[in-house]
Amino acid sequence: MKVKVRSGDSLWYYSQLFMMPVNLIADANPGINPALLKIGQEINIPGFTLLNYTVKSGDTFWKLSSSRNLSVDALLLVNQSLNPNSLIPGTAIKLPRRVISPIVSGRRNYDYKALTADISMLADIYPFIKVNTIGQSVLGKPIQEIRLGKGNKKVQINASFHANEWITTPILMALLNSYLLSITNVRPIRGVSTMPLYNSVDLSVVPMVNPDGVDLVLNGPPAGVREEVISINRGNTDFTGWKANIRGVDLNNQFPAKWDFEKQRSEQSGPAPRDYLGEAPLTEPEAIAMAELARDNQFDRMLAFHTQGAEFYWGFEGMEPPESEVIAQEFERVSGYRAVQYIDSFAGYKDWFIQDFRMPGFTIELGRGINPLPLSQYDDIYEEVLGIFLASLYM
Repeated sequence: MKVKVRSGDSLWYYSQLFMMPVNLIADANPGINPALLKIGQEINIPGFTLLNYTVKSGDTFWKLSSSRNLSVDALLLVNQSLNPNSLIPGTAIKLPRRVISPIVSGRRNYDYKALTADISMLADIYPFIKVNTIGQSVLGKPIQEIRLGKGNKKVQINASFHANEWITTPILMALLNSYLLSITNVRPIRGVSTMPLYNSVDLSVVPMVNPDGVDLVLNGPPAGVREEVISINRGNTDFTGWKANIRGVDLNNQFPAKWDFEKQRSEQSGPAPRDYLGEAPLTEPEAIAMAELARDNQFDRMLAFHTQGAEFYWGFEGMEPPESEVIAQEFERVSGYRAVQYIDSFAGYKDWFIQDFRMPGFTIELGRGINPLPLSQYDDIYEEVLGIFLASLYM
């Protein structure tokens, strides 16, 4: 929600007027000097939207504000051209509405279009978040990162490396939405106060690493590469088993962490729906984008959401730091998922992250069953992984 500065207004006053932490208002307005507000200047107020309302007979600003738990001046601020003493029935006015419910609707086939629409809505309601493009997919779709928080501890969480594990994307977006609601409404999640987390953690979220693959699984092959992907899929037009990117390269086998060893024993010698490592590490634009993101930011920990198994992996060749075990024990406690230190699988993003940065990295296998997991598991998975999400920030 945007408001225009009046004489005597300040960010602190807006904080009191809308019961919104002043640091969030400041963060929602980068580049604005709070001490030098100018009359008529537009200011973002996070956590609110504006509703159109038609004045009815008997309406007053006092009645409208009290019924919405707002001050009269909040209505005056967003309706500066109106005379508050003579509201005329039929007049269109704006009413501030605090956002208290999620806007992410994840219980659906959540393709790239759904993701970008939700990111746009979140950025509009919560302008203290930053949306960055970290790279592009093979077909040119922007790979988006959502960034928020002011702390020194850098945490990276990603989802949908694998196409038919797309349910991880709406789960991660729902977790982010809950976090944003908690921050702006000063409402704990499972007893955890989130404003201290916002102030101490710089959170990076990449909700869909493999947008081309997700769209392929959910919507079928796009016209430009239809014959090629059907050929890679052995002539089958059912893509529910497809994990790779649109070129048939498994993005979570693209990282230089025992890649040669994994390549030598791989049964896939060419593009395939799953498990093909490519001709070399980091040949695919999606994997390159994730590697560059990690190199540029030097994250303190990383979580990659996959499905399925209700377990998570936290070690790589003994290179993981001692704190990884402590974090793993907490993840296990809050989720009920089984902690597994080592598995006989290499060249993944988690492996490379641990190897190159010697920081805690985790592959979280959400849910149980056969991929793609059904949406009937959505609510259970969300509740299971919510504790891991929070622990990744407060540990």
